Amino acid sequence: MSYAVDFKDVSTVGLESSPHAEALAGLRANEARYFKTKYDHVFTVEPAEEAEAIVAWVHGILAQERDLVIDSRPLEATDFEVDGTRFAYVFYESGLSINVMYGPEKRAVGFKLADGMEVPAELESRFKFARQRSKLAGTIRGSYFVIKGEY
Repeated sequence: MSYAVDFKDVSTVGLESSPHAEALAGLRANEARYFKTKYDHVFTVEPAEEAEAIVAWVHGILAQERDLVIDSRPLEATDFEVDGTRFAYVFYESGLSINVMYGPEKRAVGFKLADGMEVPAELESRFKFARQRSKLAGTIRGSYFVIKGEY
């Protein structure tokens, strides 16, 4: 069942099994606010079991581009298109959020860590994480890489 993320009344719905559920919910709400403000798009997620194609697409890009496998269990996912660019998000039990931006001019994979989570071992030696503050998510640590292939 899909869930429209409310960034005014932040909820942990769908993320309860994460040890960082509150922070991950804030991270998810932060993304929802961004897309509503910038594109007037309602950010809607669904359980990862119902979004296997989205999760497989994101994991395929990670594997092909960086030989990377995420150890944590995906909890939720979404994909949508705005202004000719496809966006996909996967939220993981560990508190990790991965997003793919795939458009004609910009293509990248972004990693965001929920406040309080450690950098996952599979990312630790490969990426440097910058910090930013968010009213909804606390301190967000993020990194990214540019996609070179066609997906």
